[in-house]
Amino acid sequence: MKQEFKKHPEKAKLKTSNKPYKRKNKNAPEIKNLNQVTFQYFGGVDLMAIEGLSHSTILSIMSEIGPEGFKKFPTSKQFVSWMRLAPNNKISGGKVLSSKIPKGSNRLKKALRQSANAIGNLKDTHLSDFFRRVAYRKGRQAAVSANARKLGVIIWTIVTKKVPYTPPKEYLFLDQKRKLNMVSRIKKNIAKFELKPEDVGFCNSLNMSYDF
Repeated sequence: MKQEFKKHPEKAKLKTSNKPYKRKNKNAPEIKNLNQVTFQYFGGVDLMAIEGLSHSTILSIMSEIGPEGFKKFPTSKQFVSWMRLAPNNKISGGKVLSSKIPKGSNRLKKALRQSANAIGNLKDTHLSDFFRRVAYRKGRQAAVSANARKLGVIIWTIVTKKVPYTPPKEYLFLDQKRKLNMVSRIKKNIAKFELKPEDVGFCNSLNMSYDF
């Protein structure tokens, strides 16, 4: 990482939003403010924004391939194929006879499969919905492989294209859901009791006077 920042000192100025909701694996190495370090290391790409990606998975991406390693793969298909996550389709006479995942593994493949498995336990996310659809038809192991491949495509896309992760369905963490529920209840009570700003002291707070 130090060499990368020496080559590109402008990366150290990049800043991203804090993510206090991101859980840290107890076995993950201690790196201070990994959220900001990762954002700077990949030149403004926010990998932490992807639901399911843990600290250990991010570190695996940084150590196994890094920002320069992605340039070796012209397409996302080649990237996931290198990780042995793309199905090996055997076709004869225009029919797919087999589409099994090739044998063999590496650290990055294992890390993405772990993240994919964790996504299967989430609710109301774009990736968890995809996980459940595949699991319903083909079982959990197939869903883990399919989601790991999908993660690989997403990671390759946002790193090489320098685009933000914008899922069709935004994921809200537990604290964010609680906050929205509380706001909804407050709005209902305001409408129910026909409260006005002066009834709850909002006007007084806006017209404060200070005595020095």
